[in-house]
Amino acid sequence: MLREIKEGYVKAERHNGIMTVEFHHPQSNSLPGRLLEALTHEIHSAGHDHDTRVIVLRSAGERAFCAGASFDELLAIETAEQGLQFFSGFAHLINEMRKCPKFILLRVQGRCVGGGVGLAAAADYTIAAEGADVKLSELAIGIGPFVVGPAVERKIGLASFSSLSIDSTMWRDAEWARRRGLYAELHGHVTGMDESIDRLANQLAHSSPEAMALLKQTLWKGTEHWDQLLLERAAMSGRLVLSPAAKSAIQKFKKK
Repeated sequence: MLREIKEGYVKAERHNGIMTVEFHHPQSNSLPGRLLEALTHEIHSAGHDHDTRVIVLRSAGERAFCAGASFDELLAIETAEQGLQFFSGFAHLINEMRKCPKFILLRVQGRCVGGGVGLAAAADYTIAAEGADVKLSELAIGIGPFVVGPAVERKIGLASFSSLSIDSTMWRDAEWARRRGLYAELHGHVTGMDESIDRLANQLAHSSPEAMALLKQTLWKGTEHWDQLLLERAAMSGRLVLSPAAKSAIQKFKKK
């Protein structure tokens, strides 16, 4: 199924029990609200599809995995309510990935920023290639990594999350992310990454759905309060993005 978004798309295709969900946006695979909604819908549908055993989430292109929030939409926010609505898109997607009864494998072929780091953390098993450097740039634009924070901290620990979020202009290379557990595997080339994803996806497609669902529940134990927590965090970002300082910083980043 192909869902076309303005200047982008989300498509889902199932083959031999493997549902591949791919997203694309011409601005380095950034995430506007409609794309977030479409991704959330596809993850939910795949999670409740009897014939789907495992989900592979990926973005299109070769260079950037995901540039995070859409700067155009951030600049268009004029009220706290609009801010909450936009950042809730990230909250809903992360929570859907968390609650999905199927394992989600994530393919990271390039640089990963902000919300993209959140996706890498929210996936159950993330496989990357060299060049998949990471950055949480939210503080540099006047907000903070509040919505993705719980997922990132859960995956890499408080100390690493703190350094990543406080020094918000510094790129950490893919090996840094692998050592801290954000990436389960790191391959020297895209070919090796794709071979590993195919191998694991096919292995899981022939595993017990009941056992995998129960294992996922145990791995995510203690996050049941995230439905409310991430919306509270979305409201925090939604208020902060209204400040003149944030608007000015976002405008500067957009021009780079």
